[in-house]
Amino acid sequence: MRTGVRVGVDVGDARVGVAACDPEGVLATPVATLTRDAEGGQDQRDIAALAAELNAIEIVVGLPRSLDGTEGPAARSVRAWGDGLRPLIGDTPIRLVDERLTTVDAHRGLRASGVATIDHRRVVDQAAAVLILQHALDSERTSGRPPGERIGGARRRKPRAKGGSR
Repeated sequence: MRTGVRVGVDVGDARVGVAACDPEGVLATPVATLTRDAEGGQDQRDIAALAAELNAIEIVVGLPRSLDGTEGPAARSVRAWGDGLRPLIGDTPIRLVDERLTTVDAHRGLRASGVATIDHRRVVDQAAAVLILQHALDSERTSGRPPGERIGGARRRKPRAKGGSR
């Protein structure tokens, strides 16, 4: 298992939940809820600044697939958000991980812990980001491989064919 802080992100239409893990990559904790700024990108700049401050080894973003696994408008929006974040974070990788039902699970967990329903909106995005990141950490620990789909960052070059012309 790789060590290093990761930043977890739950991108919504109105808010962006943010979580981070410890340097050992064991436990995700809530960090902040940002206002989504689809036009100006302030939320993306805030995530980039946090990742730099924490010296994060990657950013894990929840990809909202449909229950049947397909990608609809929400997933396309998150992919576009990730593409907009890409130039702000240098070589720090972004990984998209399946986040089906994390917001539902976050609401369920908040209710179970006694948080009043009226207060859910304030913290549910952070709770969803924690679930996304914790799932990614647990998945990596189990499989030995980084979770999800990597977008952007340093890419390995294809090896040239031996004996071929350029």
